[in-house]
Amino acid sequence: MTATKLQAPAATGGLRNAISDGLIVTERNLKRIPRIPELAIFAILQSVMFVLLFAFVFGGAIPLPGGGSYREFLLPGIFAQTIAFAAATTAIGITDDINKGILDRFRSLPMARSAVLSGRTLSDVIYNGGILVVLMLSGLAVGWRVHSSVLEFLAGVGLLLLFSFAMSWVGVWLGLSVPTVEVAQQVSFTTIFPLTFLSNIFVPPQTLPSWLQPVAEWNPASVLTSAVRELWGNPNPYVGNGFPAGQPVLLTLIWVVILLAVFAPLAVRRYRSMSR
Repeated sequence: MTATKLQAPAATGGLRNAISDGLIVTERNLKRIPRIPELAIFAILQSVMFVLLFAFVFGGAIPLPGGGSYREFLLPGIFAQTIAFAAATTAIGITDDINKGILDRFRSLPMARSAVLSGRTLSDVIYNGGILVVLMLSGLAVGWRVHSSVLEFLAGVGLLLLFSFAMSWVGVWLGLSVPTVEVAQQVSFTTIFPLTFLSNIFVPPQTLPSWLQPVAEWNPASVLTSAVRELWGNPNPYVGNGFPAGQPVLLTLIWVVILLAVFAPLAVRRYRSMSR
């Protein structure tokens, strides 16, 4: 009687299979939203709370250099802040999947290894796109308006979603690098919260101390906010006439490339090391 050696199913190869498997994982992640609606509800409530607090409580005390509506100044920043926190959502989701053994199950299936990470990032982009729709409707209710063309509006939305994709890869790396969901949450908020507040999201950069103004102008969250404000014709005060002030859209794209070039390979390497 001969013994049969059991082997794990081999991963399928090819770009077509990788795309197909990635879409299946994307669908799996999106199905969690109606099953756990609290995830989306509280993410939306948090952002709407920022809108209401700053628009109605602090808005009258924050004058804009050159004038303009503070609410129109604020809303693009709220959108950018929400996108920046996409990394936290991804990190928590990845860590939760690891602790529940879901990633181990995926690795035992005959599927492309890249599908786990690409499916997670794509589903989070779609998830954040849905939250943006709700936030934009809330913004319209408090007085935010777009003063540019439809194409420029769509370009701003595309820029936000592209930045969301880059931040999702940051979240994948964070989620693969920490042991528990609680740690993932703490690390994500500890790193992203200063990123969004040391910026031009809530206040004009001119109001910051002089040594913080360059940090705020080159901050990825600030650059994204400035780019969206420029595309949508919202108030967009600058400190000077440097590169961030003159080319916010281009600098946002540069930041997207940098984030992807750094964190996507780190995330893939970390995932492969866990698979051994």
